[in-house]
Amino acid sequence: MAFSDLLSIGGVSERLNLSYKNSRELNSIINKQLPGHPKFHYKQIIVELYGDPDFVDYLVFAPERHYTDNNKTVRLHSDMHTGTWWWNSQKKLDKQRPGATVIPVVISTDKTQEIHCKPSWCAHVLLAYLPTTHLEHITNKASCHRSTVNLYHACMARVLLPLENAGLDGLAMHSGDGISRHCHPLFACFVGDYPEQVLTSTVKTTECPKCDIPPNELESSTAAFEIRDLNNVLDALTTIDVGDLKFVQACCDACIKPIVHPFWERLPYANIFQAITPDILHQLYQGLVKHLLSWLAEACITGLSHVSGAKHAQICCFILVRSLLDFLYLAQYLCHSLETLSLLDEALALFHDNKQIFVDLGIHNHFNFPQLHATHHYISMIRLYSTTDNYNTEYTERLHIDLAKDAYHLKCKEKIVHHEKFIRWQLHDTPSHHPRPPDLSFDRTQTLTKHPSARAVSFQCLISDYSATYFHEALTRYVAQQNHLDELLSHRRLKDLAANVLLPFHSVAVYHKIKWLSVDSQGHGDPLVTVDSVHVKPRCTGTRQQNDALPARFDTALINDSTVYNNLHFAGYCVGQICAIFLLRERHAQSLFPPTNQPPKHLTYVEWFTPFPSTPDSRHGMYKITCFVRSGERVASIIPVSNISCSIHLIPKFGPVAPRHWTSNNVLEECSTFFVNCYIDRHSFVTFR
Repeated sequence: MAFSDLLSIGGVSERLNLSYKNSRELNSIINKQLPGHPKFHYKQIIVELYGDPDFVDYLVFAPERHYTDNNKTVRLHSDMHTGTWWWNSQKKLDKQRPGATVIPVVISTDKTQEIHCKPSWCAHVLLAYLPTTHLEHITNKASCHRSTVNLYHACMARVLLPLENAGLDGLAMHSGDGISRHCHPLFACFVGDYPEQVLTSTVKTTECPKCDIPPNELESSTAAFEIRDLNNVLDALTTIDVGDLKFVQACCDACIKPIVHPFWERLPYANIFQAITPDILHQLYQGLVKHLLSWLAEACITGLSHVSGAKHAQICCFILVRSLLDFLYLAQYLCHSLETLSLLDEALALFHDNKQIFVDLGIHNHFNFPQLHATHHYISMIRLYSTTDNYNTEYTERLHIDLAKDAYHLKCKEKIVHHEKFIRWQLHDTPSHHPRPPDLSFDRTQTLTKHPSARAVSFQCLISDYSATYFHEALTRYVAQQNHLDELLSHRRLKDLAANVLLPFHSVAVYHKIKWLSVDSQGHGDPLVTVDSVHVKPRCTGTRQQNDALPARFDTALINDSTVYNNLHFAGYCVGQICAIFLLRERHAQSLFPPTNQPPKHLTYVEWFTPFPSTPDSRHGMYKITCFVRSGERVASIIPVSNISCSIHLIPKFGPVAPRHWTSNNVLEECSTFFVNCYIDRHSFVTFR
């Protein structure tokens, strides 16, 4: 509506030389004149993605082995071409056709029963809408269920039919740089939640869709298991021509359902039991973590303090939470080595060593559920297909909203994107890309708003509204220290020097937020997004009628303070509460500091917490810190804003009973001891664990 109103202004369309006068006419041009994807044909979809000029710098045509050392002893797993599946597939193809190029095809379905293809790093294409009929005309429930499953596999087989010949014989394909290669698109892996895995692999519910472990041993950490025998299953499926009874019996002996020609039966080099990939969203976040939270809540209601061995029970619960969260974050690393895979295995073992506590408390009587057993396959799948971001159900969970619920607008957007790519290609404006293995660093850019949030805040207001109690003293100490950098100042000497500093101003311009934007470290052309922020806001009174007052907010942050030393891998860092972010104007800086040592123009007032101890708490793995108090007063200082690394989340040490007057708005003032939360996000986990 706003766009049409703009174009309705007299002369706008003519001056801009537009061929449309409102949004309706623009949408008509998009629908009728801009081309979209070719009409559906699986092989054409792959050819189009493979030949897209935007992907030319991101395509990989051969498997690789990455190592951390020159002796090639520690291998790295990151993108799919660094996994063993691609190597094994390449070897098989080279025996038949030397020099052939493997194109991995990742198939995903979700609850709306859509299929997606991902043969490159960011290409998700909707291939088909599968029927969701319940076949109500079949009154027998068992027959209806079998027919529904057979219908699913028949539709999937029809969609993936072109892969049979293309995978075996290959086809000549031109990449975006014009080079022709003989390519073999191969079904690599299947992405879906547990019901979809069961449906696809044709195993029975409650069984593992990948291996032969009995359902009553899913909770075991020691039971032996093997990936299901594909050849045995394929032999059973061939008996369908012999007779119904023999077919059903053969399938039963092979531990699968009697499904008529599963879609993967004829796909070359495919092993469906190997192709089932980990599902972090449903197995961990919505599975184990959700279960664990409910069990812990029940344990609290039961009252751990009223059971024998209460302290032991509490420690076990701590360790269970820690081990599961360790596993969750380790499983999402973008690059794995032998060391990180060992840590993943240790976290899982620690969980199994302590899970019995919930049985002892009477909260749960067994752990025979597939989500827990699936964690035993994570390490082998990472070695096979590399890191879990290569086959993440979160992608398609998000896509099904766009593709199924807003298909019309998505189609228009797709046409616009295609047209934009064509224009860039014509202008030779495609950015270059230099691939490199990912690492565990979190590159980000710190930013402030262009203009201050408040232009003149008095020192008294900083004390009363921003809780910057010692702002004047901290600023004079900062000025004195910066003017005597060549001198090792004692606390007394610094205090005497600060007493002689006269500030030529009594107010400063302040900012209420620091943001960190993501950095496109991999050169994928990813848009910049806000990944972190620190808020520093005084209380907002609001209006009396609506009672919409907002409490003050002064966030805590991890700060690079070179005066703090410890033997930790994050040496030199300390936690502080940010109470004020202010601008030191150039004329004031010139009057206070020598020309050779002008300070940054953005500074911040920080109230400190004590340095990190040498080791974290042995139960939950978090570091304990307290408010840094000297002579009964909080220790505070002025530092450059650039020293702030990221926001940090602190968990109060509640004690046996949580004080009822503590709230999220006052806990930083009411509580003095905190634990640094290393599980709030992946950045904190990598930093503190």
